[in-house]
This record gives sequence, C-alpha cells and structure tokens, in this order.
Amino acid sequence: MKAVLFHQHGGPEVLEYADFLTPEPKPGEALIRLRAAALNRMDVMVRNGWAGLKLELPHINGADGAGVVQEIRGVENRELETGDSVVINANLGCGQCEFCLAGKDNLCLNWHLLGETVRGTYAEFVCVPIKQLHKLPKDFDFHHAAASALVYQTAWHSLVARGKIQGGETVLVVGAGGGVNTASIQIAKYLGARVIVVGSNSKKLEMAESIGADVLIDRSKEEDWSKAVYLATNKRGVDAVVDNVGTTLMLSLRALRKGGRLLTVGNSGSPKFEIDNRYMFAKHLSILGSTMSTIAEFNEVMDLIVAGKLKPVMDKTFPLKDAALAQERLWKHENFGKITLDIP
Repeated sequence: MKAVLFHQHGGPEVLEYADFLTPEPKPGEALIRLRAAALNRMDVMVRNGWAGLKLELPHINGADGAGVVQEIRGVENRELETGDSVVINANLGCGQCEFCLAGKDNLCLNWHLLGETVRGTYAEFVCVPIKQLHKLPKDFDFHHAAASALVYQTAWHSLVARGKIQGGETVLVVGAGGGVNTASIQIAKYLGARVIVVGSNSKKLEMAESIGADVLIDRSKEEDWSKAVYLATNKRGVDAVVDNVGTTLMLSLRALRKGGRLLTVGNSGSPKFEIDNRYMFAKHLSILGSTMSTIAEFNEVMDLIVAGKLKPVMDKTFPLKDAALAQERLWKHENFGKITLDIP
C-alpha cells in the first residue's frame, strides 16, 4: 500500500510518500480501505517527537480516517459487513481494565491513540478493532466523517459529560479556527448556550460568527480580552470557558463568574504556565480536563453529524502524497476548520 511515513523525528522533510506493507487484521479487527484522513496538531507533535515517546519506526501519522470495510477477521458482526462505509474512533481502550468494563474507555489504564502510539491513517489501509467503527450511510462524505471524528467526540465529552453545559448559559471559546474550537462553538449552540469567541483576527471571527458565535472579541485589538468578556456579560463573567491553549488560563480564570468552570483538552500554547491560586478558591472555580470520549459518546455525536445537526467546518483538502504541506498549513494556524487528505 501507499503511505506517508517517517523513519526518524524531525520537521516536515522527514515525511516520505512510500510503499509499505499492507496490515493484516487480527481476530476482532477490521481492515479498512481508507478514503479520507483528517489532520490534528497531534500529528505534528508526534512527528517532531518528545522525551519518552516510543514508536515502532517507521511510523504513520493520523488519528482520523473514514473509508470502506475490506475484511472482518475472526468474529461475526451483524451490524458491519464488508463494503460498509465507516468512520474510525481513534480512542483505543484495552477493553479489559476496570475503566473499559465500566464504559469509560477514554480512561483506559492501557490507553492508546491511533496515529500517536500506533500506526495511523495517512495510508491506503489501516486495521482497527471492530468496536472502533461507526457505520455511515452509503452516500455520506468520507472527508466530512474523518474531519468530525476526533474533534467532535473530544468537544462533546468536554462540554456535555465534564462541563455539563446547560441551555441559557454563556460559554467562552478561546480561539476561533481550530477543529475542537469550531466543534465546541457548534455543540454549545446546540445545547442552547450563548457563545463568546476570542479570535486572533477579524477573518477567523467572521467565520466563527457564521457557525453560531454570538459575541466576537479580537485579541489583536483587546490584549486583556478577559476584561472585554467581563463587560460583554454585564460584569458577571461566563459560566464556562473552553481553553485548549494553556498559556491563556489566567485570562480565562478571570473571565469566569463565581462558581464557573474551565474546560481543557489540550495545551497548544505550552504545557507549562503559572496561575494565581487566589482566583481558584476565592471564586470557587473548577478546572475540568478530559481526553477524547467514551465509545457511547462517540456514536452519539457521530449520529448528530450524520443527521446534519452538527456540521464539521472544512478548510482544505490535500492529496495524501502532500501530507507535509498539509501539516505545515495546520502548524502555522493558516486553517479555519479541518484539513483533510484525499486517499483515492
């Protein structure tokens, strides 16, 4: 099969479009002929590498993918058969630990993420456990499915399961263009919340408005945007903040009302930063972290995607062989919404 892979960590130049052995499914797995993959910033972080990351090289990036079931090995499955269109859930639980048995597979004690610690979707084929597959209608767009999988389940678990966002609340989303942020805007609106977005420029804010944002704050003009948020809420503060930057956490804590909660699923700015603990106890604040979602939540949010109640924001599609160019666009924050790879 053709795949984009790397033999060593480094910049985009380490990515190679090359022939690689087609994987064979193990019992309980399906072989998927991929038609689309979607990019996440994690792809570039894995390519760059970090201390303690152990990979079987060469490695193949990619958590998100959609395609057609080519083969099912070792089990009878009444819901899926060869030829079915599917989207992949990249959240790989072991299925045996206490958390997996309780239906909390994103807390798995032996947790893996497709494309991070195991080879992923920048390829013509991939093998995954059958339980990781969500059946799609025959005519559903593979690129839209791939673009939805990771970011929507991540945002759904964060806002619904962890944040318990309610209709009538006000939610601040820090950042306008990333996949999880655009998903968070839509999910918050779906839940009946008022949404404030802090963005880096007017163009991205206009796009955020087009998918439902109610209040727009341009951080290039408002350095202390927490004050702008405070004034936009009649000096009350917001009920919840979606902040996946990290280095902006102090501004986010200032923007929260008493008893508010901060939701985080990442640290695109930096993993290390300082906070003033007085804001935490004086304002009765909560910081709620999470990663991915349970299988049940994944299926729930993908049903909403298929029904058209949530719609992924699409940026640009590249041929599989141009994955390096696609990663550069993502890493430079040139995108609004999801970048996908076409696997013909």
